Amino acid sequence: MSTTARFGIASSQSPARGVSLMVAGSLLVPLLDTAAKLLGENHGMPAGQISFARFALQTIMVLPVLLALQGRAGLRTVQPVLNLLRGVLLAGGTIAFFIALKAMPLADAIAIFFVEPMMVTVLSVLFLRERMDARRIAAVVVGFGGALLVIRPNFVALGPVALLPLLTAVVVSIYLVLGRHLSKTTSSLTLHFYTGLGGMLTITAVLAAASGTGVRELQLIEPIGWTVWGLLMVIGLIATVAHLMFIQAYSLAPASLLAPFGYMEIVSATLFGFLFFGDFPDPMKWLGIGVIVASGIALVWTDRPARREELPPTDPI
Repeated sequence: MSTTARFGIASSQSPARGVSLMVAGSLLVPLLDTAAKLLGENHGMPAGQISFARFALQTIMVLPVLLALQGRAGLRTVQPVLNLLRGVLLAGGTIAFFIALKAMPLADAIAIFFVEPMMVTVLSVLFLRERMDARRIAAVVVGFGGALLVIRPNFVALGPVALLPLLTAVVVSIYLVLGRHLSKTTSSLTLHFYTGLGGMLTITAVLAAASGTGVRELQLIEPIGWTVWGLLMVIGLIATVAHLMFIQAYSLAPASLLAPFGYMEIVSATLFGFLFFGDFPDPMKWLGIGVIVASGIALVWTDRPARREELPPTDPI
């Protein structure tokens, strides 16, 4: 089948190519977070403004791809309100995560965020009436325990801001469960477009409402210099390109095969955190990261026999 048909619809299976795209996309995504952290730490740009650029550029970049591959039919959706709601959720989660990145090491924030598969499992039981056997319960409990190993030293040093990646994981979990429902009638590429649009509109409204209130992270500053504009473009480009890579990967290989490779994000996050900020996890944090990764992979493998309905690919944060 042609490449045009593959994006968000269907394709012949090619597991090796799917895994390659998943690994490449996962290694790339932390560069988005690195750019956001540099903008916040080094250039004083508020998290709300960085988030607006991320969603606005995603919307602008995805629209021509969507129209080229699916035509105007790609803009049609049976449930536009729910599609836009996903953008609202991801916008809130992104602002929270970017605020956390200003204070926390990159690898720590991303590792805490990776409790998201455990939260999706819990929400799927509550709202989609999926079964949760003893193995899945154990994986969820152990995964949260691993997150606490990473959160605790950050909470002692930073206070409640250390919980923001956990809040992001909660919000993204709801976003993903909604995506599972919407993917029955809507292509992944269309979902991606409406996520960008919903996020952009949400942050526009929030920034307008917060103008002049003194809430630092929701104010606007004038971007100055090519470095700032370049970092903003990197964020928008990766938010778009990485997700297109994930869409293609999920069309070429089953989610149960691809999901463990998503944890490659922690590898590149650790590398970028060390190269750009001099951060490196201590042994206790490495233990927590290892527990989170092992629990997430265990959830994938315990889910395989049940042949659960697979989630659509998520958007990079």
